[in-house]
Amino acid sequence: MADTAVTTVHKPIWIDLASSDPAASREFYTKLLGWNLEVNPDPLYGGYALAKVGGKDVAGIGGKMSPEAPTAWSIYLGTDDVEGIAKKVQAAGGKVMAPPMQVGDQGTMAVLQDPSGAFFGAWQPMAMSGFATGVTGGYTWAELSARGFDKAVAFYRTVFGWTTRTSPMGEGQPPYTEFLAADESIAGGMEMNSMVPAEVPSYWMAYFSVIDVDAAFRKAIELGAREMVPPQDFPGGRFAILGDPQGAVFGLHMTKPR
Repeated sequence: MADTAVTTVHKPIWIDLASSDPAASREFYTKLLGWNLEVNPDPLYGGYALAKVGGKDVAGIGGKMSPEAPTAWSIYLGTDDVEGIAKKVQAAGGKVMAPPMQVGDQGTMAVLQDPSGAFFGAWQPMAMSGFATGVTGGYTWAELSARGFDKAVAFYRTVFGWTTRTSPMGEGQPPYTEFLAADESIAGGMEMNSMVPAEVPSYWMAYFSVIDVDAAFRKAIELGAREMVPPQDFPGGRFAILGDPQGAVFGLHMTKPR
């Protein structure tokens, strides 16, 4: 169990991958990020695997819920009242795609959609308290790429009480927005680039912490990933974005030492 605390309310608390080929996805991320994966033998969990680094939970990998769904990472936001969050989502113009459901003794989850079309989850923990933070190879950042980003900003402000801080991104580019919960920067996002094909919907993306973005990027390509954004610097460090061999988009992230 991860050593997280109640302070994860209204913040990212868990990530998991719904894959068309869970076994291949487990192999890819194990080789890339050094995960140890434990597949739950209980039929209740449908072969869901917990990824661990140094004995700490960092992510999950399972099969897709429906054949037509894309292989994709999901971001879950922590809550102490998942039923209440579902009601707030509907009232704020979002959708409840899967109503709150208890997952064994682990917790209660719901699958939600914001007004821009991006899916995300809500998680009310019981035995599973969330992922470990500050772990190399684990989650480090969540980012929303949205069509109609302003609608999404208003939605997350209403539902989760998030505030924002914006930073310029250079000529011809939309500003980058940081989402803050209780003055802590917890995620980011921006308007989707107009050059992205129209069939690509709004989406949340997870970044994973690595020591060397360039080396991890090269290794991912060798393992069958495809380049989306090559390694490059940003004010706080360095990042890259890839599509894994099954099609899920993810990021690599390194923060500059302070």
